[in-house]
Amino acid sequence: MNNLFEDMEADSKRDLASSIEKLDQQDLTTVSGMCTAILSKEDEIASLEQRLKDEKKALLKMTDEDLPTMLQEIGLSSMKLDDGSEVTVKPTYGATILVENKQAAFQWLRENGYGDLVKNTVTCTFGMGEDEKAAAFAREAQAKGYAPEQKENVHPQTQRAFVKERMESGDEFPTELFGAWTGFKAIIKRSK
Repeated sequence: MNNLFEDMEADSKRDLASSIEKLDQQDLTTVSGMCTAILSKEDEIASLEQRLKDEKKALLKMTDEDLPTMLQEIGLSSMKLDDGSEVTVKPTYGATILVENKQAAFQWLRENGYGDLVKNTVTCTFGMGEDEKAAAFAREAQAKGYAPEQKENVHPQTQRAFVKERMESGDEFPTELFGAWTGFKAIIKRSK
């Protein structure tokens, strides 16, 4: 049996050596050229992706800062363009709860009747072949001695809707705790 494996290994080495000997300079140049072309294309794509990211950032500044400010300075919140397109400035809202404020923010939500916004997820990971253990865990997690991972969060869109509702209705809430902010966005609706 050992001889068979040794013979196969020897054949493989001979085949590889024979293949390398058959490669001429043109083949190597072609392979090398293709590798260079691939690296060049990867660099080009990375550059385009960075440019797209930069252009999106510039557009966001124009729609969320520059145009709303310009319209506000001349006392307009909307206008029609010569081509029939409509420009409207609308308020935007957002919130980002910092990690260090998370528990306090969740506590505030619960104490003020908004506890249903906080989603509480408990998970436990099982390895391959542990399907039966996973089923038992689902029935009796704590009784089986497993330590599940628990995560609480409020979905970002839910946070935004909560902040918008509070701000538009004039309800007081700890804006700094929720990292709440408001701004304006210019929306251009193209004519048909």
